[in-house]
Amino acid sequence: MAYKQLTKSGRVGMSAFSIALLAMSGTQTASAGFNEEIENALKFGQADAKYGQVKFDLRYRFEQDDSKNPDKDHADASTVRLRLGYLTPEFAGLQGYAEYETNQDFGANTYNSGRNDKAGYEKILDPQEHELNQLWVSYKGIPDTEVKVGRQRIKIDNDRFIGNVGWRQMESTYDAVMVTNKSLANTTVKVGYINQRQHITSVVQPMQTELANVAYNFKGYGKLTGYGYWIDNNEGHAVSSQTYGLSFVGGKKVTDDVKALYRLEYAFQKDFEQNPNQYEVDYYHVMGGAKAFGVTAKVGMEQLGGTATGAFSTPLATGHAFNGWSDQFLNTPANGLRDVYTAISGKVHGVKLMGVYHDFADDTGSIDYGKEWDFLAVKKFGKHYSLLAKYAYYDADQHGTDTQNFWLQAGVNF
Repeated sequence: MAYKQLTKSGRVGMSAFSIALLAMSGTQTASAGFNEEIENALKFGQADAKYGQVKFDLRYRFEQDDSKNPDKDHADASTVRLRLGYLTPEFAGLQGYAEYETNQDFGANTYNSGRNDKAGYEKILDPQEHELNQLWVSYKGIPDTEVKVGRQRIKIDNDRFIGNVGWRQMESTYDAVMVTNKSLANTTVKVGYINQRQHITSVVQPMQTELANVAYNFKGYGKLTGYGYWIDNNEGHAVSSQTYGLSFVGGKKVTDDVKALYRLEYAFQKDFEQNPNQYEVDYYHVMGGAKAFGVTAKVGMEQLGGTATGAFSTPLATGHAFNGWSDQFLNTPANGLRDVYTAISGKVHGVKLMGVYHDFADDTGSIDYGKEWDFLAVKKFGKHYSLLAKYAYYDADQHGTDTQNFWLQAGVNF
């Protein structure tokens, strides 16, 4: 398989990962006091962070993308991402945050980052760049309300429509105004305006996007959410859209050891503003599952409609979290997409394990796009350290080419 055919840069990545593994294993035997000393230092010696606190996030990743596309060479990327920020103390309801982000590659790094002019390789969108990732001010002086202005991370619901693409080394952040209100019982109202997005390739994309999201929590059953998203993309009018949807997501305890899980979601989308294509399409997501004795199992179907003039699009989503980790369907095919999936997850000796199977077709089920198998293992060492191994195999039929992806990752977060 592809991960057995590591190039020199791959061996460098494996070596760095092994060092990280040994270092993190050592933290298990280190006293809790060591981490507390770091936490205390980042709060300038004040447990209540009266002088604010420094945020630190370091993540190493080796990634390999190997497909049977005859026009592309397989890609290897060995990168380290650093985020360093400062959160001010709250004063008279005001608080601010500034965060720098940089991503550095090591070794030969034979991959197309979207910014490095290596188009002959498969894409791994983790460019060697640095940027101001966040710079915002929030105000909480109004009861049950927060107003946040500036460049910020935005994650709405499950990130299906608006997210930060946190899987990639450099995330997406937004220059925006966000208002969150919880003055009504069991209700959260979010409204916002986005002026531009800083993309995962560190390119700024101007837009005018409004959003409204209202959620009511039925305690013990789930959350009912109604939403509207109006995306006017200045540089890509073909993805300008207006979307209206409703979802009910939650779980119900059946016995002391068994909990039923469910999702019902529908959305309608059509063209918006200067989109040259007139279209109307639907979105469905239905899921049922159960959590019992530490094991979670789910079966679901997510469907994005397609027509001759346009397909259901989610250009601001954390797309990697949906429709397979090999990222074959970040853009919806013209004939739409139907993703029938099953997933099972649990923990063994403190290691989280997950397996997911996808069967992809067009929105009528008559065109077989392909199938995918995804596997994940994550081990956390206390609050601050983690290791991850991840694999995806896409078996193409009438969409794309056979592809294997492999990841090794280590993180430190304070």
